[in-house]
Amino acid sequence: MKQNQQDHPPTGPLPNPLPSLTASEGCSRPQKVCLCPFLPLHPLHISTHLYIIQHPAEESKVLRTVPLLAACLPQDKCKVKIGRRFSEERDPELSNVCRKSDTLILYPGAEAANLEEFILDSPTYPSTIIIIDGTWSQAKDIFYKNSLFRLPKQVQLKTSISSQYVIRTQPTNRCLSTLECAAAALSILEKNNYIQETLLRPLQALCSFQLQHGAQIRLSKEHLLKNGLYPKPMPKNKRKLRKMELLMNSVKI
Repeated sequence: MKQNQQDHPPTGPLPNPLPSLTASEGCSRPQKVCLCPFLPLHPLHISTHLYIIQHPAEESKVLRTVPLLAACLPQDKCKVKIGRRFSEERDPELSNVCRKSDTLILYPGAEAANLEEFILDSPTYPSTIIIIDGTWSQAKDIFYKNSLFRLPKQVQLKTSISSQYVIRTQPTNRCLSTLECAAAALSILEKNNYIQETLLRPLQALCSFQLQHGAQIRLSKEHLLKNGLYPKPMPKNKRKLRKMELLMNSVKI
């Protein structure tokens, strides 16, 4: 899932790599575009359990961020569940996690508490956080059509962080990639800013590499619409047209 915010990453030199792993061993990318030098030498030590609920369509996307996230974390602390529908029968483990009082789900909305404020007042410190990985429409579909995901406490990020993932088009100027959401949330829960810096390093390298090899910075739909740069004709469908109008007026959808 992508939460709010966006900006441009540096397009100059790549960030300084950490000590190198065997080529492509950690990032699962072809050797000539290997990002292993930008991964931590050892998985980050965290106490929080992270569950990524990934829409099946994300699996085939070349520039997805979840593999980079998983490569930075211990296998027993980061689990990726792929699918559209989840239930107690289909996934007893996930059902059990969702029913625990110390589990959170990161999904923005009117009923979501600010994560930083919530952990200050919560009688039980969170041990697990769930994040949905997909486009906004995919994440919305997964969240609202799976009753399990309404059991954990719903939280959102209130942060001034600007996204550095500009090689994929976002709906608004305030969108974060799944990796960036996880980096921000884990740094808050673990009370350790180094976690965020470390998780963002391979993403920065990925974007810099792509931009240096012909990729273009992808401006958000919101920016394109507001500045008369949207390349497609406006939709005739009233529901889709209404969404476009809301984007132009910076209304959260």
